Amino acid sequence: MDRNQALLRHYLGAIAYRTAKALRGAPAGYEAFEAGHQSRTPRQLVRHMSGVINYAIGAVSEPRAVLMDCGTYSAEVERFFALLQELAGVIRQQSGLADALAARLLQGPLSDAMAHAGQLALLRRLSGSPIPPEDFFAAAVDPERLGLNQAEARSPDPEWPEAPKDWNAQDG
Repeated sequence: MDRNQALLRHYLGAIAYRTAKALRGAPAGYEAFEAGHQSRTPRQLVRHMSGVINYAIGAVSEPRAVLMDCGTYSAEVERFFALLQELAGVIRQQSGLADALAARLLQGPLSDAMAHAGQLALLRRLSGSPIPPEDFFAAAVDPERLGLNQAEARSPDPEWPEAPKDWNAQDG
């Protein structure tokens, strides 16, 4: 595996890690939370994230059809993580992935997906269910672990003034 493949696959792992952190343990109704001003709901964000990952797959292999709505939030989440796994496999099969293509994937669809992972985390906070902060430099990001089941935080912030009263740093 060349350097471009390894870095892109690691970035997919980071997207999976941060997205899972934002979605894991979300309260009922979170998927439909509306922050206002015509912002996307978490369900709409996950669907859009699937769309940009689907676009990335098409950019590396062959163009793909636009995705349709899955019908449920849980199906949207499952599809997103399945598409991350599919993209990782497509990238793994590309020997000598061109620098220009790798750069465009990072500047376009992969950065878009990462930005939306952050929006999901922000929506958790705005909806009254914040997620605990952590040192992402120390996070257990694994390019082979691209599903919703991610490692727990290795380095949760010990101080979190906004934490719910029942929060414990070990729960990260």
